[in-house]
Amino acid sequence: MTAKSSTTKNKISKNQFKSTILSDYRLAFEVRESGNQGRRDVLSGKGSFGIFGDGKELAQIALSKVFRNGDFRAGYYRDQALMTAIGQYSPKHMFSALYGDPELEREPSSGSRQMMNHFGTRFLNDDGSWKNLMQQKNSTSDMACLASQFPRLVGLAQASQVYRDNPELAKRNPGFTNNGNEIAFATIGNSSCAEGHFWEAVNAIGVLQVPAIISIWDDGYGISVANDVQMTKSDVSEVLSGFQNNDKGKGYEIIKVKGWDYPSLVDAYEKAEKLAREEHIPSIIHVVEMTQPTGHSTSGSHERYKSKERLKWENDFDCITKFKQWIIESGIATLEELETIDKESLNSVKQQKKEAWKEYQAPIKEEWKELLEIFNSIYAQLNIPEISDWIQDLNQSAMFGIFRRDFLSKARTLLAMIINEDIAEKATLRNFINRINAESHHRYNTKLYNETSTSAHNVLEVKPTYDSDAEEVDGRIIIRDNFHHMFDAIPEAMIFGEDVGKIGGVNQGCEGLQEKFGESRVADTGIREATIIGQGIGLSLRGLKPIAEMQYLDYVIYGFQPMVDDISSLYYRTHGGQITPLIIRTRGHRLEGIWHSGSPMGMLLNGTRGMYLCVPRDMTRAAGFYNTLMQSNDPGMVIECLNGYRVKEKLPNNIGEFRVPIGKVETTKQGNDITLVTYGSTWRIVTDAADKLEKAGISCEVIDIQTLVPFDLSHDIVESLKKTNRLLVVDEDVPGGASAYILQKIVEEQDAYNFLDSEPQTLAAKEHRPPYGKDGDYFTKPSSEDVFEKVYEMMSEVDPSRFPALY
Repeated sequence: MTAKSSTTKNKISKNQFKSTILSDYRLAFEVRESGNQGRRDVLSGKGSFGIFGDGKELAQIALSKVFRNGDFRAGYYRDQALMTAIGQYSPKHMFSALYGDPELEREPSSGSRQMMNHFGTRFLNDDGSWKNLMQQKNSTSDMACLASQFPRLVGLAQASQVYRDNPELAKRNPGFTNNGNEIAFATIGNSSCAEGHFWEAVNAIGVLQVPAIISIWDDGYGISVANDVQMTKSDVSEVLSGFQNNDKGKGYEIIKVKGWDYPSLVDAYEKAEKLAREEHIPSIIHVVEMTQPTGHSTSGSHERYKSKERLKWENDFDCITKFKQWIIESGIATLEELETIDKESLNSVKQQKKEAWKEYQAPIKEEWKELLEIFNSIYAQLNIPEISDWIQDLNQSAMFGIFRRDFLSKARTLLAMIINEDIAEKATLRNFINRINAESHHRYNTKLYNETSTSAHNVLEVKPTYDSDAEEVDGRIIIRDNFHHMFDAIPEAMIFGEDVGKIGGVNQGCEGLQEKFGESRVADTGIREATIIGQGIGLSLRGLKPIAEMQYLDYVIYGFQPMVDDISSLYYRTHGGQITPLIIRTRGHRLEGIWHSGSPMGMLLNGTRGMYLCVPRDMTRAAGFYNTLMQSNDPGMVIECLNGYRVKEKLPNNIGEFRVPIGKVETTKQGNDITLVTYGSTWRIVTDAADKLEKAGISCEVIDIQTLVPFDLSHDIVESLKKTNRLLVVDEDVPGGASAYILQKIVEEQDAYNFLDSEPQTLAAKEHRPPYGKDGDYFTKPSSEDVFEKVYEMMSEVDPSRFPALY
């Protein structure tokens, strides 16, 4: 290394230059030492797990120099130095997270809902409104799933392009853009580059030509697995070389730089920033010769899998060691000056660690002190030997570190032991337990869903209205016309997916949209479901209102990971700090063949709690859900009926204005003998069967669920059961899929068991995939005859003389 760098090119004084270098050195040392101290605290039992960014500090400090207000980060758990350098983190924050402190003022990334060094800044105010994101440096919330930050990177970067290409839209959203000058920065480890999400996102960004800077931290390993196993040619930038900008087409600027070479790192990031911010040309910076001074995490030592030669090399080429050498050799500072910084930094880290532990433990110890008095009082009256042992053990724990679990488990055990005792302290103990549970519920179990004024629950219902001579049209016309009205009214609305643009969708629901609103708002994409979802995530985090289309429900599985791990958990894992108002549009349930007839609702229900799941029976209801979700800040999925686009529906005269409420069922046929609960494509089948059953003397009440999440908030289904006393749930998921969820909601949550005179039953599809052809569908999915016979059988058990067995 030489002292020449971009830092010296900016005409700053020698003293300013020295101050900058020493400030960078101090920050690097503090971050490294906080990791060392954190590792000790995990091994001593104060924390459960530690994962740090040691060995990556210098490159992250160089990156921080070009990270401006309004920029966005999509990174991972190694970025401690970067987050500290941009003013969003500190050693104290790290220790609070390491200990699991649940208070947001001390652990603002997640209130310790995530493990330490999973970063995120707060995008939302407490009332659910957006902060001005141009006045802060923004970090989207990290996930432990490797490369999972990359799908959203596509949308984060694309938003800058959207705003730059639409100046009027940028003026409407000053808190989300500065004329499209923002950069989306991503970081990833070398081994995670083997993940498909990485390559899918790199390709999408290259195609779109949006301002992203991707940093690859390459320390040669993925835990114990070396690069020669991880990557072709053991070199990810070599494999990426085909993406390089050249005369054959636009791609990336690819830069390879050593992780210990401070001047070259600064130059690399300044070059990449200029290209991205001014020209929207993306860059990939492959930072090699990084080290892993203490191994992957606190779960084991890297000495188990690295040779003595490798360990020596890592010691010699540690980025802080090399930085220190460069500073001294360049005459910027003396060894004594640096040692003084080392000492001051060590003391600062230790002090912040001490403060974080004390602030975390203080309220817990106060609670234990309160419980101790209750224990002593009960012991004095009842002389239960276990209480004395508990007090001794817990007092011992309190000297070092105590957790609420430690004493609350004893308190709950004691309450059961004294339940038949007539003492006043029983109520005191019960009140203490209830209070701690309620407070802990707020700390750990809230904010899975948005409960602020921006929630979809607050969007008022507007019913579709009709002219007396309303035209009957194909269902797809209602969807199409609704989108046209929506896009006229909401400039932030966008839709993209496979075949959405030029041909208007495979079922023509977007017909004419691209021609009218342009390619930036109505866009075709490649076949890349994970990054279609990710595109929507990133765009929605930047103030836009995207609809990401998955062409078929069967292919949602490709995009399922970002739905499960990112969208659904985001509001929860940030303790209400970030949210993705993304609408996912798809179609499914039944048509033809194994991969165009899927209805994996149980999979969706079990994986995506945290987003709303709308299952409309027709296109009018589907359009209404789009209108409702578009008025909220909530993520939701709308599953249109794949076999419903040519089914005739009356054309409302208030297209674009009507809204279907979430969490409200609709009783579509009144009856007295049995309640049939269903949704989606099976609704028409159930309705047909109910009409036939009417002729057989069985009166069926048909209820369309409409949204699986949220589910029947008014408990209207149990009101029906109070009348009919019998229940059949019909859907076309596998047995025990969505039908099991529906039964749990009705029987347990709505307490329907007390009103049932017959065993509640379900009718679902077979366990295997639906075979191709009309007969394959008929013998696999519930048919009208299946529903008829199932209901008839249930009634036959009740009154066999009136309804003799069919078979």
